[in-house]
Amino acid sequence: MCSIKQNLEQVTSQIDSAAQKCGRDASGVQLLAVSKTKPIEAIADAVEAGHTLFGENYVQEGVEKITHFSTIHPNLEWHFIGPIQSNKTRPIAEHFDWVHSIDRSKIAQRLSDQRPDELAPLQVLIQVNTSGEVSKSGTGFEEVKTLADEIDALPNLTLRGLMCIPQPEDDHQKQLEAFAPLSALFEEMKAGRPQFDTLSMGMSGDMDAAIASGSTMVRIGTAIFGARDYSNRK
Repeated sequence: MCSIKQNLEQVTSQIDSAAQKCGRDASGVQLLAVSKTKPIEAIADAVEAGHTLFGENYVQEGVEKITHFSTIHPNLEWHFIGPIQSNKTRPIAEHFDWVHSIDRSKIAQRLSDQRPDELAPLQVLIQVNTSGEVSKSGTGFEEVKTLADEIDALPNLTLRGLMCIPQPEDDHQKQLEAFAPLSALFEEMKAGRPQFDTLSMGMSGDMDAAIASGSTMVRIGTAIFGARDYSNRK
């Protein structure tokens, strides 16, 4: 069994290879280690290997991890990437550095209102429902620009880009087709927004296609930390 350090090296190598294939500089693709359901010890191993960006889906679990590492490793960057319930916005606003999953103005307003004054603005992405599935989180394509304008007006949020979780596809060409509309929208929306620089697309199964489609941040969990245990999720 490979160590977490070895897994990180393998994923980084895959990112490098995927970037090279499409003529991109691999330094333009960040690796977000998705540590949801994983114990403190696993994250500590990743930190020991030099990794600093971590993604969490569950509020209480994420806050506990952030609190644990806040004094011993204050340089870590924490991203909330899960669906957001209205009654969970305060702990997200108070503890996380980034939020990938804003899909409506009510959530954006609450996060801005609840962000402590002593903290830097929360860096946020709009989650877009690229597949049109009713069961999927994310705003529709036709609503993204309006939501972006609303976020731009909020004092404690900085809109950095877009995120999606497309319907799983095994075929590389179909993966490219799924990413294409969001990539085009991202490029269009960058005009006039100098801080709009992050396209969060790609997980273990579609990372190569995401990078070929312009992703600047891939979200990888199992390939780094192994299979997840959801029995104690919070």
